Amino acid sequence: MTSYRKPATTPRLLGAAIFLASASAAPLHAQKADILTIDQLLSIESVVSGSPAWAPDGSGILFQSSLSGGLMTISPDGGFPTRLPIQMGTSGHFLASQMPGWSPSGNWISYVSDKGGSPEIWIWSAEDGSEAQLTNLGARINSMTWSPDERSIVFAGDRYGNYDIWTVEVATKRVRRITSDKLYEVFPTWTPDSERILYVRLNDTWEDHEVIEVSPDGSGARTVLQDTDFFDYGAGTTFAYPRVSPDGSQVLFRSHRSGWINYWLAPIGGGEPRQVAAAEADQSSATWSPDGSMIAYTENHNGHHDLRVVAADGGKPRVLVSPDGGRASSPSWSPDGASITYLMDDLVTPQDLYVVSLEDGVSHQLTRSMPAGNFASRLILPEKVHYPSTDGYSIPAYLYRPVGVPAGERAPGILWIHGGPTSQFHDSFQQHVQFFAQRGYAVLLPNIRGSSGYGKDFADGNNDCWGHCDLEDVVAGVDFLKTQPEVDPDRIGLTGTSYGGVMSMYAASFAPDVFRAIIPGSGYGDWIHFYHGENELRHIKLLEHELGPFETSQDVWRNSSAIYEIDKVSTPIFMVHGEGRYPGSDQSEIFAQALENFYKPFEYTTYPNENYYVYGKANRRQMLLDMLDFFRRYLNDEMVDAGERMDR
Repeated sequence: MTSYRKPATTPRLLGAAIFLASASAAPLHAQKADILTIDQLLSIESVVSGSPAWAPDGSGILFQSSLSGGLMTISPDGGFPTRLPIQMGTSGHFLASQMPGWSPSGNWISYVSDKGGSPEIWIWSAEDGSEAQLTNLGARINSMTWSPDERSIVFAGDRYGNYDIWTVEVATKRVRRITSDKLYEVFPTWTPDSERILYVRLNDTWEDHEVIEVSPDGSGARTVLQDTDFFDYGAGTTFAYPRVSPDGSQVLFRSHRSGWINYWLAPIGGGEPRQVAAAEADQSSATWSPDGSMIAYTENHNGHHDLRVVAADGGKPRVLVSPDGGRASSPSWSPDGASITYLMDDLVTPQDLYVVSLEDGVSHQLTRSMPAGNFASRLILPEKVHYPSTDGYSIPAYLYRPVGVPAGERAPGILWIHGGPTSQFHDSFQQHVQFFAQRGYAVLLPNIRGSSGYGKDFADGNNDCWGHCDLEDVVAGVDFLKTQPEVDPDRIGLTGTSYGGVMSMYAASFAPDVFRAIIPGSGYGDWIHFYHGENELRHIKLLEHELGPFETSQDVWRNSSAIYEIDKVSTPIFMVHGEGRYPGSDQSEIFAQALENFYKPFEYTTYPNENYYVYGKANRRQMLLDMLDFFRRYLNDEMVDAGERMDR
């Protein structure tokens, strides 16, 4: 097998996904005659993204279209959504780490856009459709909130090299910088009287947080609470906004202090925090009811996310929505507190918008992302399994059994590793995985040690040992696949993107005889070079959190870099990643060059007009076809005996 770099093509896609009702049907195992074409699979995409929010008068729900990037509103009673005539940025989407937001009166919608050249705060009038640019800082903006009196917006901007807290007056467009610490200061919000601002300050390692209260002119700053040992990969997005109660007396915040990501309440005036609803599960998206009597949030149990409400003063939570093999997310209260809108998807259905009544718990679906054609019943419903690994770990996973395997024959298997590594496979639709399972591959999606969703100890289980201890869980997944009666134990491949790509490189170097074929997607093989070359801040914070500070832990960084044992590679490798847009990475190219230097079997393909990751639909289509071609050549070739490697 010779090494080469082939250009990816960009075929024309047919059709487009729109809001269409799909026939309801229980998800079944697809039969061979019912498998979906690649274009049918790629048409299954959610029409909703972001965090939908009610209009202050309760007349509609604002959401962002994941297809066009634009903003839409829909009646809580359903019907066809209305597109708002708001111009997006040059990226085709709104910017910042939150949805565009209603002003308290509903007269304006605020958003961040770079349509003027740099990311700035804009507002759109719901009365006359006019737009106005409020800021002109030439800075990134990662979070913002309207003041309850609607006079100002508080936001976090990085004009001077790190995030500070700023305000802008809506009427005068006067911008004021109110903090100037060298540490990141992000996710500001207001007290209900508009007299004070609360924001989050991260320490230098992004592991500790302070919630600080300050006046809008920057005076009188004081610490409301401190939280430690909660790594924040998103520079504040994991800890997120401190949520002030409607009466201004308490602040709701996320913490890892119990060993699970749970919500806690702290008195703003000072005092000990208390847990809202203690659980051995991770909690997300908590929000106060309008009268402050209740809190809604989601809770994650092995990838299944339900929607719960609990009294703010304590008590047993009520499970309001519990999707069957799915996940609820992004709850938002109606202004009268009688309903909650939320997003929901499941293993065979993309994300849609729903609204549920607090009185009777009945939900109504507002958008319909699934194309017509009874697609859900033609998809494969995976099984949730556990398998044993080393060090006493039991690894949760999703097993997709293959379609179309003739009686008496066995299918090749694929292990699919998620990114992160502190991330998780959930009860959600896996478009790429379905493509392979429908084409005769058994696919296993393990949540290996280091994954989120299973407690802090499990998430920290691969600290200091990337590519070694967590690789043991991957190898144990191979052993599990080999026990499945429909899987050929001699034909198992590996793939994944981001950390899944990293793990694919690890397996090639550190477990060279385990897999028959490996496809690293947008992987990183040399952390030493990454530190001295790319040195991208967010990844450096992650690496130093999980592998130790570079200056004192270079041996760990090197030990977790697959490139330094590339001489051991014996498995055919196919590297895929994007290029052409900022920010990029040369990590795949470096790994490819090292493979070439040792005459190792590999292929290397890039996809245009992407950053390092491949997002565009046309590119994803071609990438899936390229991956399928590679796996068919190396996993479906019965002439290759177990352990044999061919040069092509």
